[in-house]
Amino acid sequence: MGPPQGRRHPLRAVRGRRAAPLHARRTGRPGQAQVASPSGPATELSDGGPTAARFFERLADGRLRCQLCPHACYLADGQVGLCGVRRSQAGRLELPFAGAVSALAVDPIEKKPLYHFLPGTKAFSVGYLGCNLHCPFCQNYHISQEFTVQPQRLSAAELVQAAIESGCPSLAHTYSEPLIHAEFVIEAMRLARLAGLKNILVSNGYANGPVMAAVYEYCDAINIDLKSWRTDWYASELGGDLATVKASIALAVQKRIHIEVTTLVIPGKTDDPAAIEAAARWLASLDPDIPWHLSAYRPMYRYTIAPTRLASLQSLVSLAGRQLRHVHGGNLASAI
Repeated sequence: MGPPQGRRHPLRAVRGRRAAPLHARRTGRPGQAQVASPSGPATELSDGGPTAARFFERLADGRLRCQLCPHACYLADGQVGLCGVRRSQAGRLELPFAGAVSALAVDPIEKKPLYHFLPGTKAFSVGYLGCNLHCPFCQNYHISQEFTVQPQRLSAAELVQAAIESGCPSLAHTYSEPLIHAEFVIEAMRLARLAGLKNILVSNGYANGPVMAAVYEYCDAINIDLKSWRTDWYASELGGDLATVKASIALAVQKRIHIEVTTLVIPGKTDDPAAIEAAARWLASLDPDIPWHLSAYRPMYRYTIAPTRLASLQSLVSLAGRQLRHVHGGNLASAI
């Protein structure tokens, strides 16, 4: 899930109407799972107000429990979930950043990366704000963790119209984590499909089964980050769990969604040959034709670990290739 590349697209709505600016800033790390901050980063939009969420339940004590992902944040009135974008307000769960677009670009589809879906085409790519994992090596931390950009708001219809006008055959939800905006993304994908566009997601796959099933109803292709094969590292370093991500990958295969998987090869963290071999074996048990992208890491955000060595990356690509038919070394310019 790299930063926006390719031709940047102006942040504007259709028919020349300028999208209203939003004012957002998020600082510091979220709290512990199931404990949300009463003064979290979500703020009121300046255009149209918040949008109601779909994936939650009301509890007897008046709180809400978000059901989007395994964090299952319990939210009293005014509290914001760990993702920073889902808020309890007056007895309903709101999405105060619905349609808050942090980046628009026309990218080669291979940058997603998707090598085996509409190869050689461009993807109209949109980023939002926030994430429900907290990777200390995030390339897009300014929009996923710190909210230091000033986004602009588009409706789902305006976003799809902009994608149509770009001439791209696909609309990709990427850069930050699209699943935490699932309700908005689903509506945009529904409209995009009606318009004849292909729908693409680039995601961490960290959402509950019913959410993934609803998203997959309109999804044509997805790249999921399999960040590690270590369950303890997912929990301690990222604030997530491997089992949920594996379930999202397996469900995509079951529903015949085109899926490619990406793993960032971080020296001393995610480059253990035995773990890579085990992950490759598991992916192959689902479908040996799943493309796996092993991407070189470079220091970013809170990580100062030295970059991936080219020889190490090449060795792991060869190892995984014993199980899978399509293993690609990526981000090679960052390898040393």
